[in-house]
Amino acid sequence: MNWQQFTMRLGALPHELVEAVFERHGACSVTLSDAGDNPVLEPAPGETPLWADTRITGLFDASADLRRLHDDLLRSFMLQELPGYRVESLQERDWEREWLKDFRPMHFGKRLWVCPGGFEVDAKDAVIVRLDPGLAFGTGTHPTTALCLEWLDATDLTGCRVLDYGCGSGILAIAALLLGAESAVGVDIDPQAITATRQNAARNGVADRLVATTDGGGLTGHFDILLANILAAPLIDHAARISALLRRGGWLALSGILGNQAAAVRRAYRGSVEFAATRTRDDWVLLAGQRS
Repeated sequence: MNWQQFTMRLGALPHELVEAVFERHGACSVTLSDAGDNPVLEPAPGETPLWADTRITGLFDASADLRRLHDDLLRSFMLQELPGYRVESLQERDWEREWLKDFRPMHFGKRLWVCPGGFEVDAKDAVIVRLDPGLAFGTGTHPTTALCLEWLDATDLTGCRVLDYGCGSGILAIAALLLGAESAVGVDIDPQAITATRQNAARNGVADRLVATTDGGGLTGHFDILLANILAAPLIDHAARISALLRRGGWLALSGILGNQAAAVRRAYRGSVEFAATRTRDDWVLLAGQRS
């Protein structure tokens, strides 16, 4: 099945009302995105901000009359002409997987590689994570994940029990196991992340040593290594819980932190974790320390 896509800059138009017009003309989906270069990385609690320059995109059946949509938008908002817009024809594709076409093997630290299906790595002593993220976050392409993978590669994980707090695709837990950890638990609030983690664990031959669950409240015992690649706000909010899951002397690696948020995250763990190392990439920071 083929599709049509109608994309328009919102300008000062209210996005809820524009969405309603799109839906009136049979939009199968409506997406808001950044038309400029002003990312919203971590909104305040309870806020759902838009970008300063927002783009709205509607996906329509090939038979939809988008000229009627165009005219309805003009009438509805009493415009002489629409803000910048374009109409495109799209061929049917597996959209969930389309972005993976440019996903190639990536190297982290001295030994660790992340490799998608269909590729091989010819490197001596390579430790290879074979990955298909599915719909879950975590491929190594984002700086926060890359920071965690580099930290893991530089850490002695032999015999360790590892917790991946916010596991996404399971990439960090799986990498830890392949690098020598004895067992790992991956926890995430998203069921799709749990599915991806279990599938990737099986793909890498570590399914018998990795437990993936949405039941973060049911975690028991103390871990030797705890990785949390989420965002600064939940890292701060969950500081007491995260610290309590780590054994004394165990290592904590926190990522998903912007440079100007690092001090606040450090303060949240004061008295329970002594941070000994900082890694940076672009505007992102990884904090690593030991439970006191």
